Amino acid sequence: MRRTAVLGSAGTLIAGTLIAGAIAAPAADAHDRHHGDREARGVQIAAARAAKAGIDWADCPADWAIAAPVQCGWVTVPLDYAEPDGKKIKLAVDRHVSTGTKKERQGALVYNPGGPGGSGMAFPKRVATKNPLWTKTAKAYDFVGFDPRGVGHSAPISCADPQEFVKAPKADPVPDSEADKRAQRKLAAEYAAGCAERSGDMLPHMTTPNTARDLDVIRAALGERKLNFLGVSYGTYLGAVYGTLFPSHVRRMVVDSVVNPAKDNIWYQANLNQDIAFQTRWEDWKTWVAKNDATYHIGDTPAKVEKAWLTLRAAARKNPIGGVVGPAELIGFFQSAPYYDSMWAPIARTWSDYRGGDTQALIDAAAPDLSDTAGNASSENGNAVYTAVECADAKWPTSWQRWDRDNTRLHRDNPFMTWANAWMNLPCATWPAKQQTPLDVRTGKGLPPVLIVQSTRDAATPYEGAVELHKRFKGSRLVTEKNAGSHGVTGLVNPCVNERVDTYLLTGRTDRRDVTCAPHATPTP
Repeated sequence: MRRTAVLGSAGTLIAGTLIAGAIAAPAADAHDRHHGDREARGVQIAAARAAKAGIDWADCPADWAIAAPVQCGWVTVPLDYAEPDGKKIKLAVDRHVSTGTKKERQGALVYNPGGPGGSGMAFPKRVATKNPLWTKTAKAYDFVGFDPRGVGHSAPISCADPQEFVKAPKADPVPDSEADKRAQRKLAAEYAAGCAERSGDMLPHMTTPNTARDLDVIRAALGERKLNFLGVSYGTYLGAVYGTLFPSHVRRMVVDSVVNPAKDNIWYQANLNQDIAFQTRWEDWKTWVAKNDATYHIGDTPAKVEKAWLTLRAAARKNPIGGVVGPAELIGFFQSAPYYDSMWAPIARTWSDYRGGDTQALIDAAAPDLSDTAGNASSENGNAVYTAVECADAKWPTSWQRWDRDNTRLHRDNPFMTWANAWMNLPCATWPAKQQTPLDVRTGKGLPPVLIVQSTRDAATPYEGAVELHKRFKGSRLVTEKNAGSHGVTGLVNPCVNERVDTYLLTGRTDRRDVTCAPHATPTP
């Protein structure tokens, strides 16, 4: 799950004939029929059409900043799978062909990085840049990325003017009064209304099951009878839903940093649980900063580091740094430390330099760049998709009293992210489009062993999510990185993990039992 923007102010901060043959879409699985017969038939129709059409691969458009030899193309899908002859949208896809011999090639590996709202179009660059973690896999697979519906080049949605969306400073997410809460509630409702105004026709169809159906159409367009899939963060929930709807269409699936797929967790409870996990990892980072006080001079105990954080936060609230960095912007910057170990040292260094008098480094890191109109549009689009998908996937509480009670209680012991997270999700309380009931994720006939990879102290997707999916996907294998917490384990250097991912993708084999790995290397200052 993605947390790249802090909504300190919500709204400124998602009929043909079936053909036969080797790549025709297999018959819809029972789970999809139960979920909706019309959607199930719609997927069959769309996948058969896509299999016949294929993908017209070509050099990517110059303004996409995706250089050859990566190629780009389009896959057409129905906006509404219940109406496969109705409105269509085009999904952007790209690929780097496998680097091995014809004999070594096993097909296409499709990737989703999370979000909701993340683009997978950078995935083929792992081959082009010869990323050492993926050289073995690249011999066997074409690396395929795509922009999910609503994202990037795939019928992008919007909920606010991008330049207004990024303006700073935003209101402090932590409320001091009922008036502060009323102001945030108003902004959240305005943001939801903006989504309806700017993207209303897309909103009812911005669901994870529809994105999973899109994934099956992409599979068919690629000429693949079965899907090889790598999903990270929210991409694990997309994979879980795909595996439930289309179990017999899965060949290999790796899910990394797992969203808990339980129906009662999607999505309100998931965000509350995330607040606790973020606090836990924030404490880990403070401990590391204190241990390296000789380098950073912020505080030699976690308590002193916390005091320094609260002092910085209070000062920025009173007088935003450079006029643009207040508490909301600070959280937006500092939250990367609980997210990714790779950010531990850079964030500590920027903070240390600020304390030493270098104000500009922190401003550059935390403040928006109004001249980056393309980047701002991408940020706004990502947040719009995040909101649209989570709001559409499940029915959210509409009672402000419940939101207020739950987040007030949680904030007492988990103050780092709780209120910022609450305001980011509050548009779902007044969502102007239909909200679905989450799919019952479970094993279906034909589902092969799924490889689940997870660190125990992940902030964005707590470890319990991996355990839950492991229970639901029978025959799956869980690889646990113990005493680690970086989000996205498969992208880190840890031979215990890397070798098992390679072995699974190359051979389909997993260990006979679940595996616990030692953590990857601790960041160095």
